[in-house]
Amino acid sequence: MTDIPRTRRRPALERVLKTADQLFYQNGIHATGVDTIAETANVSKASMYTYFRSKDDLVGAYVEGRSLAWREYLTEQLDASEADPTEKILMIFDLLGEWFLTEGFNGCPFINAEAECPRDSPAHLVNLQHRTWIRSVFVALIEQIGGVDASSAAAVSIQLAMVYDGAMVGAHTEPSVPWAAQARAAAAAMLAAVR
Repeated sequence: MTDIPRTRRRPALERVLKTADQLFYQNGIHATGVDTIAETANVSKASMYTYFRSKDDLVGAYVEGRSLAWREYLTEQLDASEADPTEKILMIFDLLGEWFLTEGFNGCPFINAEAECPRDSPAHLVNLQHRTWIRSVFVALIEQIGGVDASSAAAVSIQLAMVYDGAMVGAHTEPSVPWAAQARAAAAAMLAAVR
């Protein structure tokens, strides 16, 4: 019988990450102290600091967890779809719209963290990687449309990212406005112009 390698579970770490994710997203980073996270997660601060040297490191882990979860979800949804590349790009805005309607939606965790974290923080570095990734998703899909050179695809990916970000900020600020639907319409117009 072959031994199956097992990943060692660290329940305290898992509780800290889950608690930090909930509280940072719900209440904000500055408004959530490490004492509150430790108490809510039922771990000592000393135990928490064995995993994270500082609150900045914990915030970086929170943002990274959010990034990985969104990447996995979006990739899964796009891979499962048989739509053409244009429709897949528009589908991204549909998925944003579904998220905007979920209970507890409190804006984009990356934009929120960027507003609260210094530019040399772990969270900022994760945010840069996340933003590069979403633009790369747009570029890859634009290039599949055909007839679009790399320079144009890169430019349109930036424009789409601006609409994507704007929809999240708008939905957080004025939830009654159909931000995702209008962002989708703007994206469709941009894509029609590059063909």
